[in-house]
Amino acid sequence: MGRVAAVGERTRVAGLALAGVTVVAAEEPHAVREAWRDLPPDVTLVILTPAAADALGPALGAGTRPLTMVMPS
Repeated sequence: MGRVAAVGERTRVAGLALAGVTVVAAEEPHAVREAWRDLPPDVTLVILTPAAADALGPALGAGTRPLTMVMPS
């Protein structure tokens, strides 16, 4: 089983670290895209904040790795 990561605004993702999630705080769109590009290959699920999902745009649909989930607003 792979790792779970969360990408997005620090205030929305920080608490997930308590559950063992790899947290990548990214406040700006360019930081979100960089975090997405640099995800380790063993990450199989990425939890995104709505703003992070918006920043990734079409990149979310390009390919099948990793599985993504967007937090509710």
